[in-house]
Amino acid sequence: MIRIAAVGDIHMAAESQGTLRPSFETLPECADVLLLAGDLTRHGTPEEARVVAREIKDLAVPVVAVLGNHDHHDDRPEEVCAILRDAGAQVLEGQAAVVTADGARIGVAGTKGFGGGFVGRCAGEFGEPVMKEFVRYSRQCADGLLGALKELDERGCDVRIALTHFSPVPDTLAGEPPEIYPFLGSYLLAEAIDTGGADLAVHGHAHAGTEHGMTSGGVRVRNVAQPVIGQAFHVYHLPGRRPAPAG
Repeated sequence: MIRIAAVGDIHMAAESQGTLRPSFETLPECADVLLLAGDLTRHGTPEEARVVAREIKDLAVPVVAVLGNHDHHDDRPEEVCAILRDAGAQVLEGQAAVVTADGARIGVAGTKGFGGGFVGRCAGEFGEPVMKEFVRYSRQCADGLLGALKELDERGCDVRIALTHFSPVPDTLAGEPPEIYPFLGSYLLAEAIDTGGADLAVHGHAHAGTEHGMTSGGVRVRNVAQPVIGQAFHVYHLPGRRPAPAG
């Protein structure tokens, strides 16, 4: 059984230092990898990123992350990524990462994602340039996720996980005002997940949302925003899919 620990929306700042580290140090007892689903900082400053870095540095399990909208607020996402990578995290944007635990290959495809809404009530690539840019950016993120999932398939991973900040489905937004659904996720992410194939999708962003959802293709979706799961992380169990050795 492969054990996936995940949390998003930890929104760390100077006064948060040390609050998650004790829980994270228990990860080897219960998880094979830690996924961070964006909004790791409050305002996306390098100083806040260094707080997060100290929480995850030298953990005994691999750490894979995506950024969230808060992590972009200070317009220095590259610096935030560099600080987290220096602490040992793999930070993804339209990229794939493979980590190994007890011989199992765990593949993670990651993107921040973006908004736009869901089937029947979504933004279209039409009209003013700024509106077309909005939708194109969301599609770009989804295309990056699809490419990363396909890469993981080619690399023969035992499980594949889609890691985003924005939600791929409206199910996990239940509890949020419907008026803001278009700013919380996009159906394009779900299309990428179903087309590329995944065993689990995790996201954050929707603090007042619901943990459990599913894509139309049957992929389980989990909202791991910390206000939703109410703890330092939640662990999900996935069966490995490697064929048994012959003989």
